[in-house]
Amino acid sequence: MRRHVPPTAALQAFEACARHLSVSRAAEELRLTQSAVSRQLAGLEALLGLRLFQRVRQRLVLTPAGNAYAPRVRVSLARLEGATRDLLAHRGTGGTLNLAVSPTFGTRWLTPRLPAFRTAYPGVLLNFMNYTTRLAPMDFAAEDVDAAIMMSEEAVPGIRRHPLMPDARLPVCTPAIAARLRAPADLGREILIQQTTRPRGWVEWLDQAGVKGMDGLRGPLMQHTAMVAEACAAGLGVALLPRFLVQQEIGAGRLATPFRQTLGGEAAYCLAYPEAAEDIPTLRAFRDWVMGQAMAAARRPSA
Repeated sequence: MRRHVPPTAALQAFEACARHLSVSRAAEELRLTQSAVSRQLAGLEALLGLRLFQRVRQRLVLTPAGNAYAPRVRVSLARLEGATRDLLAHRGTGGTLNLAVSPTFGTRWLTPRLPAFRTAYPGVLLNFMNYTTRLAPMDFAAEDVDAAIMMSEEAVPGIRRHPLMPDARLPVCTPAIAARLRAPADLGREILIQQTTRPRGWVEWLDQAGVKGMDGLRGPLMQHTAMVAEACAAGLGVALLPRFLVQQEIGAGRLATPFRQTLGGEAAYCLAYPEAAEDIPTLRAFRDWVMGQAMAAARRPSA
């Protein structure tokens, strides 16, 4: 299949002009003549059938099309440069993988397992970027990320998803609070900590537990799982959390699970990446490894 990709030289000329808003400064940076840069711009606009710049008082100004195109071209050129630098540095025997991970999942589940990955793939360097919950799907190209471990429910066109750990939640609190919770209805006397990622979690859990007439939306709202876990450990109240993310606190006796009923659903922590990236060797290596780790953890109920 023929790819609709302009020549790299034309993209470099466009990106430099978009950054400097000056043909002369772009030409100086690229070590080309001004006429050569102008020809590259004209050829790119002809190929695209769009005006990318207009001249206002002898100065370049990006058109709406150019303004939308420039950041994507900039990121693509940077990724191409990085891939080339990575190839030359590792001579094809390893490489770098840029991975976005939510802080809680990265700290509590992934990081303790990374020495095993390093042993299995010593030539692969993992770079970690912070991933926070968002409403829109991640734009991998714009954010210079090869893959992400994120909470995901629905399939997104063009994105491969591999479920790792289900977002199955159950009530979590201090052992002291757990000792006075004999039945789900006793939660009416406690503070219910809410989380933005599952805003109706308590409403759904109480309904499944057969508790009627209790306001499942009351209580403080928090975003990050780590903050929710610390609030529970401090005795603020009861929260719905995935057991595998607070297993360390449960084992240490800081947290307890008074009820075994879990709130399930379609959401899961998934490894996600663009379909076009699935043949990158470093991504294949990490995918196979992390999926194996998830399968091993699933066989251990307390993991």
